Amino acid sequence: MKVTPLNGPAFDRRSVLGALGVTALLGGQSTAALARTMVQNRPTFSGLTRIINDYVEQKKVAGMLAAIGYRNEAPTVISAGTLTLGGEKPVGLNDTLWRMYSQTKPVTGMATMMLIEDGDIDLDQPVSEILPAFKDMQVLVDPEGPVENTVAAKGSVTIRQLQTHTAGLGYTIVSKGPIQKAYLKAGLTPGRVSRNPIPGVDPGSPTPDLATFIERLGELPLVYQPGSKWSYSLSHDVLSAVIEKVSGKPLDQFLQERMFGPLGMNDTFYKVPADRAGDLADNYAPFAGSLIPIDPGATSIYLDAPAFAFGSTGLVGTAADYDKFLQMLLGFGRFGDEQVMKPETARLGMSNLLPETADLSGTWVAKQGFGAGGRAGLGTEASPAGTFGWGGAAGTSAFVDTKNGFRAGGYTQYIPSNSYPFQSDFPKYVYADLLGAAAVEGKTSP
Repeated sequence: MKVTPLNGPAFDRRSVLGALGVTALLGGQSTAALARTMVQNRPTFSGLTRIINDYVEQKKVAGMLAAIGYRNEAPTVISAGTLTLGGEKPVGLNDTLWRMYSQTKPVTGMATMMLIEDGDIDLDQPVSEILPAFKDMQVLVDPEGPVENTVAAKGSVTIRQLQTHTAGLGYTIVSKGPIQKAYLKAGLTPGRVSRNPIPGVDPGSPTPDLATFIERLGELPLVYQPGSKWSYSLSHDVLSAVIEKVSGKPLDQFLQERMFGPLGMNDTFYKVPADRAGDLADNYAPFAGSLIPIDPGATSIYLDAPAFAFGSTGLVGTAADYDKFLQMLLGFGRFGDEQVMKPETARLGMSNLLPETADLSGTWVAKQGFGAGGRAGLGTEASPAGTFGWGGAAGTSAFVDTKNGFRAGGYTQYIPSNSYPFQSDFPKYVYADLLGAAAVEGKTSP
């Protein structure tokens, strides 16, 4: 286990407490004392260290790593375990490759914001102006009813709605009933899990290319009226088509030229090079107290090229690389000497972009905001101001806190992500350690 300490600026007490969902953790400690502590202390993240150790020692996961950094400083790294259960190669910041799955969405979301900055598209522009397949859409009368029972859409699907999962599109991992079966039959199944069949999982036969994907998606009805409800969807795959159509470059090329290259993200891939197979962590499915390997790194499906570069999933990379992306967000578009987007563009992408008409009740983001592919803080206890981030299907989690000036990423590999609470509780672990260090300092300082 390696833990490298770090320094940090004064934290905003209200937003941090909101992230924890508690109000008495500091026992009445003053804001001034908290600020002094956060400037002077070097948190060791003892609580998070214990949690990561426990996961590995109890063989809940093969390996786990967290990277937490302030501003543009190098991150603290907390790690335990190996790439494969019982293996010898330890997980590391700079070499271990992790399947990011839906942590691809904020990357695609920010790439879309670049096109808005360029003046090539508008946030509230109908996507049918770019992709005619989405003109004159139909909508299911019942989200779980027959796909033939539809009404005309009351409005157009927009870029804003695609960014925020309010376009009314479905997703095979969340949709139910006939529309889910229709998506599977049409091959609208972005994302890859394993070369081998998994009991209870129907992967369908994916479309051969992005153009076919968009054509088939446009032929099916929406699940909800555009802008009416938040519903997790494959909207960022549609944005990958928007990026390709507008820029003239496939998503992976656009990302390499506009983001990965400037940020030095040289270890992020859609197709893992054969000579890096030994760095790819195994992916597991927890079952009956054991870990079932579903995608060993040495023979992973990610060693093959995907049908196309998915905008919603598919990136594989190191924690160090994703930390660079987070650091860019924390710098409002700047990383070192590189300004990959204007500060106002980054701020807009990390802000609440939800349409006022969207119903969030009963969803994963109830009482929260949503920006360009990730949760966005609203300044409430449930949604702290300045926070932005998202997680992935294999248990990963990453976010920035622009108000307090830090970034954090948690990495492991197990599916489904709700098998353990690590992903959902990762921000709480981080904030608890930061505030715990402050509380101790507050009791010993004059």
